[in-house]
Amino acid sequence: MAALGAATGGGSWFSALALGVTLLKCLLIPTYHSTDFEVHRNWLAITHSLPISQWYYEATSEWTLDYPPFFAWFEYALSHVAKYFDQEMLNVRNLNYSSSRTLLFQRFSVIFTDTLFVYAVHECCKCIDGKKAGKELTEKPKFILSVLLLWNFGLLIVDHIHFQYNGFLSGLMLLSIARLFQKRHMEGAFLFAVLLHFKHIYLYVAPAYGVYLLRSYCFTANKPDGSIRWNSFSFLRLISLGLIVFLVSALSLGPFLALNQLPQVFSRLFPFKRGLCHAYWAPNFWALYSALDKVLSIIGLELKLLDPSKIPRASMTSGLVQQFQHTVLPSVTPLATLICTLIAILPSIFCLWFKPQGPRGFLRCLILCALSSFMFGWHVHEKAILLAVLPMSLLSVGKAGDASIFLILTTTGHYSLFPLLFTAPELPIKILLMLLFTIYSISSLKTLFRKEKPLFNWMETFYLLGLGPLEVFCEFVFPFTSWKLKYPFIPLLLTSVYCAVGITHAWFKLYVSVLTDPPVGKTKKQ
Repeated sequence: MAALGAATGGGSWFSALALGVTLLKCLLIPTYHSTDFEVHRNWLAITHSLPISQWYYEATSEWTLDYPPFFAWFEYALSHVAKYFDQEMLNVRNLNYSSSRTLLFQRFSVIFTDTLFVYAVHECCKCIDGKKAGKELTEKPKFILSVLLLWNFGLLIVDHIHFQYNGFLSGLMLLSIARLFQKRHMEGAFLFAVLLHFKHIYLYVAPAYGVYLLRSYCFTANKPDGSIRWNSFSFLRLISLGLIVFLVSALSLGPFLALNQLPQVFSRLFPFKRGLCHAYWAPNFWALYSALDKVLSIIGLELKLLDPSKIPRASMTSGLVQQFQHTVLPSVTPLATLICTLIAILPSIFCLWFKPQGPRGFLRCLILCALSSFMFGWHVHEKAILLAVLPMSLLSVGKAGDASIFLILTTTGHYSLFPLLFTAPELPIKILLMLLFTIYSISSLKTLFRKEKPLFNWMETFYLLGLGPLEVFCEFVFPFTSWKLKYPFIPLLLTSVYCAVGITHAWFKLYVSVLTDPPVGKTKKQ
């Protein structure tokens, strides 16, 4: 650490952090990988060996291409490097193919494309106010933020063990955010438009971008009280933004429009035939709703208020089914989740428009959009919590209140990812990495805000400490009980429901903060 301190002036400490985490990623290469590894291998094969007209129709594997076209072209580009490692991985009919060279290529492709994430973190650090900077390097907000992002536990296990490309995609999002902080609005809009055509899950945060760019870029001035000066509207800027979105969309979807395949592409991108919850319940409102339904059904059966023969067979009794009907509470439809999501997002959008707080207000709205969509969306993946955790890191080094929300959200959100790594060899790895990241996060932010009130109240402290006994029960006690055979879903249910409480609390706490903070009144636009 002393060496890092000596290098503060030249920024060598950032390079050291980036190099250190890269070496850690290399050490994780031999670890377990999920079916997502085969998903991406299959996409390499599809895009490399088939014409574009067949990309979104190919169904030899169950893992069909269901990401937007830019990601398909990303896989196509990777495939032309992959062929020098092992040509057989590019055969569509080689299902579940996993040679040692294939493993090395795919692991290193994630590590290499994380370069964009590292650059984006570097740019985000330029946007951080250094007023609270301490004398020691390790107490500086920029250093703390670099560690929180570069060494993020969730990204490490999801990308470099479980296997995905979230670092690359998150890099695009963070770089877009950084450009908006730097008042480079056109660049920020372009990067986000590109991101949407890489992975459509980022539609969750599109309302924040749309409203902020309209409010802060298309309107060029405010009144002294912070409200809009309507005569400052610039049609040229609006047309410029629209042109960016149109050109990016045309480049992405144009070839499939020409092939008359847009309906097929959209059917792959938005598969509403899937169930309300993912295979493992994401820790959101619907997990709490489904758990309550389960408890009520058990009570109903015990009190003979329900007829066992009339209970739907796919009623989440296994804890792992995707299609199901609720037993006591009303079953939820995609339309219902959409309405709930819109209702949850609207207050944050309202505040972004009527209570402008500059780029920081935009970032808070973005996080609330991500969290609201996570809380109430249809078929939400547990990994989607990273959409809120990563940008929340930027807020955590600015205010003590935001640091508290970040720590609750990150700790519970990261722990909710534990079931993704269910193999024995990875157990000590995930526990150790989680502990190291959590201890550093709490200690560094407590040090940064040591002159302010404690980051947690007693209930929050008690809740977070409860994750320890929960892990002990799920990993070390439950497997040796008689419940394992009859109720194998209990560890997943407990993890999901317990974490849903913490994430809901963080979401509510952030919303209260956004709704109660005063607007920033400025005559000129930020």
